[in-house]
Amino acid sequence: MFGAVVVGIGIAGSMRIRDLLNPLQSSPSESLKLIGFVSRRKLDQFNNAKQIELDEALKSKDIDAAFICTDNQNHEESVRHFLEVGKHVLVEYPMALSAEAAYDLWRLAEQKGKVLHVEHIELLTEQYKQLKKEVQGKKLVEGVLHFTGGHLDENLSGFPSFSGIARLSWLVDLFGDLIVTSATREEQKELNYSKLTAHFLTAENRPLTWVEERAPGMKRDKHIHFSFTTGILDTLPSSSRASVGLFMQDQNLFAKKLLGQVTREELLAEKQRILKCIDLAEEIKKKCEH
Repeated sequence: MFGAVVVGIGIAGSMRIRDLLNPLQSSPSESLKLIGFVSRRKLDQFNNAKQIELDEALKSKDIDAAFICTDNQNHEESVRHFLEVGKHVLVEYPMALSAEAAYDLWRLAEQKGKVLHVEHIELLTEQYKQLKKEVQGKKLVEGVLHFTGGHLDENLSGFPSFSGIARLSWLVDLFGDLIVTSATREEQKELNYSKLTAHFLTAENRPLTWVEERAPGMKRDKHIHFSFTTGILDTLPSSSRASVGLFMQDQNLFAKKLLGQVTREELLAEKQRILKCIDLAEEIKKKCEH
């Protein structure tokens, strides 16, 4: 059994507690045992889980792994704290708000011989799995992925290319290695409006565009327009609800890593994708700032 602590009790943290307390039967998650949670708020208990102090969680011999569910700006510090004391870490995306920090954390995890797992539930949705099937084997001519959503506080969430790294993960997973050719940022601060536009080239020199647009009250949605040599895909596929929740799927994957049930090839491919997306996010930020 691996003792676990959840750090941060927002939406993600509360779902992590729920899934740790109710693991899927006969799944890798049954090897995880919730010891408690850490929160800045004084709660004492949450869903029958007990609150513990951060120092206690770091020192506890009963805790083998930490689930980091704090604001994005705190991810790097929290991950570092737990890796330094020799604990495995699951962290919500993005793992850090700079490429330098991300690479440093990965090196630290490898030095300590610990699992560093970055959550990417956007790749686990039934809709995305269906989209990937539809895209596979087709030759891209050009494509656009346009995301809209509500306002985010960048002091907590980071630059849009980092807070929106889920969409970057889609593009990299679908179309492989990408190069940023240009990026711009439009802002109307008095309206809390932000629009990030990034242009890429694929390894086959095909153009891709990612738009991340946010404003208060803006509907959370994704729009695609992928043109292939065989035709156009401009609507996301319909899909049924998965029988296993996204956070539980992700938790099972983390537990499989702890149990040594994921191949080195799979681990390396995942690491390369995650760090590639962090590199792209940083390049986009630099181009917008300069």
